[in-house]
Amino acid sequence: MRIGSMGGFACWLAVLAITPAALPQTAQRLPSVGILNYDAAQDVRVNQFRDALGELGYVEGKSLAITHRWADGALDRLPELAAELVASKVDVIIALGPAVWAAKRTTTSVPIVIAFSGDPVGDGVVPSLARPGGNITGFSYMSTELAAKRLELITRAFAKNNRVGVLYNPLEPATRLEMRETESAARTLNVALHKLAVRNADELEQAFATAVSERTDALLVFTHGFAVLNRTRIIGMAARYGLPTLYGWRDFVDGGGLMSYGPDIHVLVRQAASYVDRILRGSLPGDLPVQRPTRFDLSINLKTAKALGLKIPESLMIRADRIIEE
Repeated sequence: MRIGSMGGFACWLAVLAITPAALPQTAQRLPSVGILNYDAAQDVRVNQFRDALGELGYVEGKSLAITHRWADGALDRLPELAAELVASKVDVIIALGPAVWAAKRTTTSVPIVIAFSGDPVGDGVVPSLARPGGNITGFSYMSTELAAKRLELITRAFAKNNRVGVLYNPLEPATRLEMRETESAARTLNVALHKLAVRNADELEQAFATAVSERTDALLVFTHGFAVLNRTRIIGMAARYGLPTLYGWRDFVDGGGLMSYGPDIHVLVRQAASYVDRILRGSLPGDLPVQRPTRFDLSINLKTAKALGLKIPESLMIRADRIIEE
């Protein structure tokens, strides 16, 4: 055999030895995740989700592409934003809170992971928790199931006259079932509910003024997208109007709210990132069960209680999982 032929054979072997990892990254399409969010651009949940993906080994721009669309609280913008993500051909969409409805109505083929949603089965997002089927899976924060417990906690602690206000946005899908369960619990507890519907932030002031004029003892906030987006304002008004208030998420207590009862949403967001990872690796969303939290925290802010001139009942102090004193 001639020397020249041997050199060509060696070159051919060298080409075969190149692995996909050694190829230029520009030759490979990065896996793509679309984030659909009701809240604002700097929503802490989005940052937590990105951090969780990083802990799973993804590097944005190098091993993963992320496209973020947010509605700044405008529910009617979500369908358009969902359509943009689908048109950009993302591999999976993660939907936060009320954004899941827009994602569901926009595509039946692109996998959708619910970061957190009030009641996916009751609201008709999926037919079953164990076997969601189709292109949607994710996590529930059980707003419907926890409604009665929340009303019981705020009533027994502060509603001396059994008059409780409920602050909610009637436009949000999760509201209907949570209100139904709250009304049922109110009949059992012999509580008079004062419904305070707010559709935008400008209506909050009037809602709190109405609560006070109706001699409401305490306030229950339905912790969905609207409340999260307007968290600081709601907490501030509860303090200014002197209303003992219970929220669904511990973030509100960390931010100066009086009490909360519910799951740690940060945990759900981290778990949602793991579902996105599994789908990118080939799992079908319909085969992944919709999960519910197994732990619920009662958080109390004693600094806020002191500012309101309230004494937290000993029965609640004993049960509390988190107490903020300073």
